[in-house]
Amino acid sequence: NANLVTLLCPGGLFPTGSHEYEVFRFALAQHQDVPKLVPQVDMVDTGSSFAMTYAFCSQFSKGVYAIMGLYDRRTVNMLMSFCASLHVCFVTPSFPVQTNNQFVLQLRPQLQEPLMALLDHFYWTRFVYMYSSDSGLSVLQRILDTAAERSWQVTSVNLDTLTESAFVKLLSDMDYKKDYQIIINCELDRLNSILNLIATQRRNLKNYHYILANLGFMDLNITEFQKLAPNVTGFQLVNRSDPAVERINQDWLDFDSKDLKLARRRLRYTGALTYDGVSVMATAFQNLRRQRIDISRRGNAGECLANPPAPWGQGIDIQRALQQVRLEGLTGHVQFDERGHRTNYTLTVMELSHTGPRKIGYWNEKRGYVNTAVYRPTLEEFYGLQNRTYIVTTILEAPYMMLKKNHEQFVGNDKYEGYCAELASEIAKHVGFTYRLELVGDGKYGARDPDTKMWNGMVGELVYGQADMAVAPLTITLVREQVIDFTKPFMSLGISIMIKKPTKSKPGVFSFLDPLAYEIWMCIVFAYIGVSVVLFLVSRFSPYEWQGEDSDDEDETLPSSAPTQNQQKEKETPEHTNDFGIFNSLWFSLGAFMQQGCDISPRSLSGRIVGGVWWFFTLIIISSYTANLAAFLTVERMVSPIESAEDLAKQTEIAYGTLDGGSTKEFFRRSKIAVFEKMWSYMRSADPSVFVKSTNEGVMRVRKSKGKYAYLLESSMNEYIEQRKPCDTMKVGGNLDSKGYGVATPKGSPLRIPVNLAVLKLNEQAVLDKLKNKWWYDKGECGHKDSGRKTSALSLSNVAGVFYILIGGLGLAMLVALVEFCYKSRIESRRMKELIDAAMRSTRASGLGGENGRVVAHDFPKAGAQGLPCMSKAAGLGLSSKGM
Repeated sequence: NANLVTLLCPGGLFPTGSHEYEVFRFALAQHQDVPKLVPQVDMVDTGSSFAMTYAFCSQFSKGVYAIMGLYDRRTVNMLMSFCASLHVCFVTPSFPVQTNNQFVLQLRPQLQEPLMALLDHFYWTRFVYMYSSDSGLSVLQRILDTAAERSWQVTSVNLDTLTESAFVKLLSDMDYKKDYQIIINCELDRLNSILNLIATQRRNLKNYHYILANLGFMDLNITEFQKLAPNVTGFQLVNRSDPAVERINQDWLDFDSKDLKLARRRLRYTGALTYDGVSVMATAFQNLRRQRIDISRRGNAGECLANPPAPWGQGIDIQRALQQVRLEGLTGHVQFDERGHRTNYTLTVMELSHTGPRKIGYWNEKRGYVNTAVYRPTLEEFYGLQNRTYIVTTILEAPYMMLKKNHEQFVGNDKYEGYCAELASEIAKHVGFTYRLELVGDGKYGARDPDTKMWNGMVGELVYGQADMAVAPLTITLVREQVIDFTKPFMSLGISIMIKKPTKSKPGVFSFLDPLAYEIWMCIVFAYIGVSVVLFLVSRFSPYEWQGEDSDDEDETLPSSAPTQNQQKEKETPEHTNDFGIFNSLWFSLGAFMQQGCDISPRSLSGRIVGGVWWFFTLIIISSYTANLAAFLTVERMVSPIESAEDLAKQTEIAYGTLDGGSTKEFFRRSKIAVFEKMWSYMRSADPSVFVKSTNEGVMRVRKSKGKYAYLLESSMNEYIEQRKPCDTMKVGGNLDSKGYGVATPKGSPLRIPVNLAVLKLNEQAVLDKLKNKWWYDKGECGHKDSGRKTSALSLSNVAGVFYILIGGLGLAMLVALVEFCYKSRIESRRMKELIDAAMRSTRASGLGGENGRVVAHDFPKAGAQGLPCMSKAAGLGLSSKGM
C-alpha cells in the first residue's frame, strides 16, 4: 500500500496507433529521472463522446493526477466539463480552443494573432479561407471580425463539406474569379492531401500565394507541389536547427519498443508538443515533491458520475504546479497564462523557395511579425549562374531602353540600346551570367490591383516567376520591397513637374522702363513735381534768393544833365529779382535728375538743403536703375505660370496628372502632406482623366495642351525629354520627393547579392555617371542646359524706345518753336497795325490844325511805342524831348 501511495499515475487518452501516443511512451522513457511515473493509457476513439467519457472516468477512478491526450471537436466540451467539475488537469497538444477553464492546459499556440500579422504584412484584403471544423473555426471568427472592421472580402470554404470533385470545381472557380490568395487551415495529414490534389489539378501556380495556417511547415510532404513554383508561406513551431532538438529527434529515431510497431519517421510538431507536455508534467511532479505535497490518491468509479460531483482536493495544487512550469522544450519556451493557454512563445515564418523551405521572419507577442529574410546563395547556386540563361524583363522607355532604328536586322539583346541596355550588359559582365532581354507583357512597371490584389507589370513577372531580373527605371518603394528584392539604387531622382516651355517674351519698345516698377515711376514723377514746388516756395520766402536789378546800362542812355522825376524815383526804389520762378525750379529739378546740372543754383541754406536731398535721391535712383537695366535689356525672360507644386495645387486653370499604375501615382495616393493630398483629390476626381497610360502620352499631352496641362514624372526622365526636339518642354521647381531606381530580383534569388555588388562597383568606377552623361546630354538635341543663358549684344528692339523718345522730343521742340514763332508774329503784326493807325491819325490831326505842323509825341499810343521792334525806352524818351 505504501508503494501504491507514492506512485504517480499520469493518464493518457490517445487514438489507436497515433503519432502522439508513440511520442508519449518515448517521452516517459526519456524521463527516467522521475521513477514514480506509471502511465495509465487508454486507446480510444476521440470522436466518440461515450468512449471518451468512459475512458476519462476509468482513469479518474484509478487515481491519475493529470491526463494527457487528444480531443475532437465533438468531445472537447465534454472533457472541459469533466475537468472543471472534478478538478483534473487535461494537458493536450490538440488544436487550441477559446476557453477560460484553467484545468485544460493547451500546449499548441494559437494562430489568430500570427496569422493576422502576416495578412497585414502582405496587405491582403481579398482572399479565400479554407478550413476544417476542428481547428479553423476560432481563426475564422477572428478573420470575419477583422473583415467587418476593414472591409475585407473574405470567401470561407469548409473543407469538411467538400468532396474531391467539389474541391476540383472550387479550384476552377478560383481561377475564373482570379482568387489567387488562399489560406488553408487544417491538420497535417489533411493539408498534405489537399496540396497533392492541387498539384495534380494544376500545371502552374506562379500566380498563387498560399498561407498555410499550420505549425508544421517542415513536416509537410510537398515535393510535387513545390515543382509548380507556388508562393507559399507558413509557420514552423519546432526549431530543427537547434542541437538539443536534433539530439532528441535522433533518440526518437533510435528508440525501439516492442509495443511500437509503426514506421519510424522524424518527430512531427504534434509529437514535439506531446514530448514537451510530458516534460511539463514531470517538472510539476518534481516541484510538488520538493514541496512535500502528497498528491497520490485512490478513488472509485462512482466519484466521476456523482451528483453533485466530488472534485479532487489536490486538483488545485496540481493545476497551479502545471501552470507555473517554465522550461525550454522542443517547441521553444513553454509557459502558460491563467487560462491555460501558451504564452510568450515564438513562431518561425517560413517560405517555400526553389531550393526548399527557408526562414523569412518570426513572430512573437512583444514584437509581432519581424521580417528577417536575408538570402545568401550557396557556392553551387552562385557558380550555377553561368549554367543557364536568365530572363531580364524591361520596358521601352527612352533613354533607358529603346529599339534601334534598324532593329529588324538584329536578334536578341542587340535590338535594344539605351542606359539600361548598357547597364544590364555591364552587370552581366561583372557577375558572369548570360541573359535575354524581354519586354514586359502589359507595358507597366508594377502595382497591386486594388480588387484582385495581384501584381502587374515587371513586379508581377518577378513575383510570379516569369522573369529572373528587372533592369529598368523601376522605383524602389516599400510595397514593392515586400514582394521582391532591390539592389542599391543605380540612379537617384525625385518627382518633378513638366510644363510646356512658355514663349520667350521679347523686350517691348519701352522695355527700358521695366527695371523700375510702375509705382516707382509714378512716385518719381510726384517727387519731381513736389521738389520743384518746395524749391519755388523756399526761394520765395528766403531773402537770400532775392537780388537787386543792375540799371547802369539804362542810366548811360539817359542825359546826365537832365534826369527826369520818374528816373529819380526808380533809383530810390531799385527792382529785386528771383531766379527760381516755377519754370526755373522745374528746370533745376529736371537737370539734377538727368545728372546734367543747371546754370542757376540756390543761394540760401534752405534752397541748398532741398537741392542736396534731391541730388542724393537721384543718385540712388539712377544708380539702381542703371544696375538693373543691364539684366532687363540683355536677357530675354521666359515668364512661367507655374513655379512649384503649391502653384499647381492652388489653381484650376492648368490640369495636371501622373502615369497610371506607377510609383508617382502611388506617392500622391499615400501622401499625408496637405498640398499633395489636395493634388491627389483633384487628380482622382478630374474629368476627363488626367492620368496617362505611358510617359510618351503624357509628354504629347503637355505639348498639345498649349500650356494647360502639367505632367508629374521622375526628374531624370523630365531632364531627358527637355533635351529632345522640339525642345518645347521644361522642368520647373524642385523635386517633390527623393527616391531611387534599382535592379530588382525575386525574393530569394541567387542573383540578388552578386548583382548588388556589381551595381556598387559600377557606381564606384563612375560608369553610371558616364552612362547618364552619354544618354542625357551628349546625345541631347537642344544644347546644354545652361547654353541659352549667355548674354548677347543689344539689338535695336531693346533700345528702340529711347530713339522714339529722342525723335519725339526733337519733333516736339520744332513744333513748339513753330507755335512760338506764329504766336509772336501775330502779336507783333497787331502792334504794328496799331502804330500805323496812330501815325495816320496824328497826320490827319496835324493837317487840321497842328502846332506849326509838328506832331506831339504824347499823341502816339504809349503801348505802341513800347512794342516797336528794336525800340528802347531811351529812344522813346528822346522823341518826347525833341517834341518839347
